[in-house]
Amino acid sequence: MMAVVMAGALGVLAAGAGPVAARGIALDDSAMVSGGGSIMLPPYLQCVPYARQVSGIMIFGDAHTWWDQAAGRYSRGTMPRVGAVMAFKPHGNSTLGHVAAVSRIIDSRTILIRHANWSPINGRRGQIEDDVRAVDVSEDNDWSEVRVWYAPIQALGGTHWPVQGFIYKGKPPKGERPILTRPLTFAKSDKPAARSSDPIGDLISAKLGI
Repeated sequence: MMAVVMAGALGVLAAGAGPVAARGIALDDSAMVSGGGSIMLPPYLQCVPYARQVSGIMIFGDAHTWWDQAAGRYSRGTMPRVGAVMAFKPHGNSTLGHVAAVSRIIDSRTILIRHANWSPINGRRGQIEDDVRAVDVSEDNDWSEVRVWYAPIQALGGTHWPVQGFIYKGKPPKGERPILTRPLTFAKSDKPAARSSDPIGDLISAKLGI
């Protein structure tokens, strides 16, 4: 009987890999750690190089630095566009932040994104997820907080992830006023890890002087 129950549970998790709407309950994905993973597993893909690859936005370094690095180099804003990179703030266990590329606009509150190293899939981190759902849950519909599809539960996670904004491909127009942002603050337990999540990108940045 136990084998039947386990097989049924695995079947539920495997069914319906595509995005679906939230099921009306707060499901906890707060343990998700972008950049985390088991030291017993082989190296995995980080969110930064994948976002750079699919968006063409050539920013290097940890995800939480992308928003400020984009200033003066790329247009930025608060509304999603196809091809833009959504920059997440560090939050909870995600001390390095996160970046994801927008692949489709569904409506004013729903987009599909492409990203890596968010959901553990088949027990492994560092997996790629394409065209999964992210929903704006901010009070003012300004995309400052989102819930994101979480593969282990086959639904949107319950965590409200804070977002800095969207980085658009292309230089900012002349005269574009910079977007003012408050400096990031961290609790003692939330300080960014000293280890970079994009060491290869850091080396390239040093060579290019950016």
